[in-house]
Order: sequence, then structure tokens, then C-alpha cells
Amino acid sequence: MDPRLLKQFVKLADTLHFGRASEACHVSPSALSRSIRQLEREAGARLFDRDNRSVRLTHAGELFQAYARDSLVQWDVIRNTLMEESGELHGEVSMYCSVTASYSFLFEILSAFRRDHPRIEIKLHTGDPEDAITRVLGGTEDIAIGAKPPALPGGLTFKTITVSPLVFIAARNRDEYQCLSADEPEAAAWAATPMILSESGLARSRVDEWFKSLGVRASIYAQVAGNEAIVSMVSLGFGVGVVPRIVLENSPLVDTITVLDVSPELEAYEVGLLTLEKKLKNPLINALWSRLR
Repeated sequence: MDPRLLKQFVKLADTLHFGRASEACHVSPSALSRSIRQLEREAGARLFDRDNRSVRLTHAGELFQAYARDSLVQWDVIRNTLMEESGELHGEVSMYCSVTASYSFLFEILSAFRRDHPRIEIKLHTGDPEDAITRVLGGTEDIAIGAKPPALPGGLTFKTITVSPLVFIAARNRDEYQCLSADEPEAAAWAATPMILSESGLARSRVDEWFKSLGVRASIYAQVAGNEAIVSMVSLGFGVGVVPRIVLENSPLVDTITVLDVSPELEAYEVGLLTLEKKLKNPLINALWSRLR
């Protein structure tokens, strides 16, 4: 099947929205609708249930989605293998990371890569690092920078860039939080402390376990997406937050923040590259992956 049509199908399956999918594919909604009808004719089954309000994958559509993703991976592998044999790699690699990761790691990773492979274009998207694994597993991104989970999902591979401690932080001018720096945490003091935490993800699960071991429930002042937002709210004195130290060190607000000497320490953050194992067969992705020693 035409890879162009498969890419349009995958984008619609990801967004379940004709407007957003057509914009991402640089076609009109009517052209996207014609492409889907053509695929349905060729597949001999209805792939989407759609009306004026919603778009949903049918059971056949879910089966076809797995086929489409695998077919596109294999198409990229053979196309890029042929390009590699011709002597020069060219094409696109989509990459996802947080804003902090973009200026902490990307220059070192990409500077030599761009010199060696000037015709490979990097499509960089930034956002909450907790979304990194989901975006790679879903096929939205080829490669991402994120934290290593306790157990890697099947088919995913990880290469470490650095290890960063998770630290409790408070505004430098808020002396009332300094009592939390102690060898033995006081349950009553922590129960009364307003906390600014991630909505979900690895850091949040480790903080929840820390409070559980203390025998108290965290007093949540705010739940936010993105570590940079936690640093901002903490700097304003709204409460105590938890972020990877590397985020704090790269923040323009670092001078307004103090790190609390809290015991026991939280388990450190292992930050690295994430991709699907099968995508390493793609010479473009493998060239970038291999750049990290």
C-alpha cells in the first residue's frame, strides 16, 4: 500500500480528529477523507466509525493500525538502507524531549551528528518528559529523551545519558521550610507542608512512596505538568517541590531556590534516549543512537 496513505491513516488513528490529522499531514480534511475511503476499499473493511462529532477506530481499524505502523517501519528501514548503500543518509528523524533536555544534552549529541550527516533533518518537539515513552510507543516520535522507568515496556530500548538526583526544593527566602532538612523527617511537619508536584509520572510515584513510608499523606498545593513549572511556583514561595537536580541547575531561577537536605533521599533519575528496538534497524535512527557513547 501507498506509504503516504498509511502515514495519513496512522496520524488520524493517533489524533481521532480529521482537522488536526489533515493539518499534520499537510492535506485538506476532504483529501484525508478520500485517502481513508481508499484504504477502506483496499482493506475491504471499515476502519473508522465517524460522524459529525467523533471519530473512533473500529476493531478492523485497530488491527490495521498495527499493520500500518509495522509497514511504515519496514518501509523506512529498506528505503534508508538503500540510501546508506548509496553513500549518504538523508531523510527525517522525529525527536521529543523536555525544554531542559533540549539545552542540556542536544548540543553535544547533535553537533557532531549534523557534521557527519548534514542531510538528516531532525524534527524536534518539546513537552512534558513524562510523555516521552508514550510518544515513542505510539509511533508519534522516532526517538525521545526521558527518564528510565522501573521496568521498560516490551519492545522499548534505553541508553543512559546521565543520572540526576531527585531533590526537594524550597524558595530561598522561606525559612519555615528549613526545619524539613533533618536526618529524621518529622511526619507532622511534612503533613503540614504544601507540596507542588508533577501530575503523574516517575517523580510523582517516588514522592508518593516517600510520603507513604512516612505514614502521612502529602498536602498537595498544586499538581503541574513539567518540572520547569514546579521550579517557578516554588520560587514564588507557594510550597515545596520535587524535581531532578539537572532541571534546577539549568533553571534561570536557580538563585532563588534552596535544596533541602532531606533524608531518606529519593531514588535518582536515570535520563537517556528511548526508542523502539525495531527502529534501530533504520540507519537514520541508528546513526543518531550510535552517536551517544
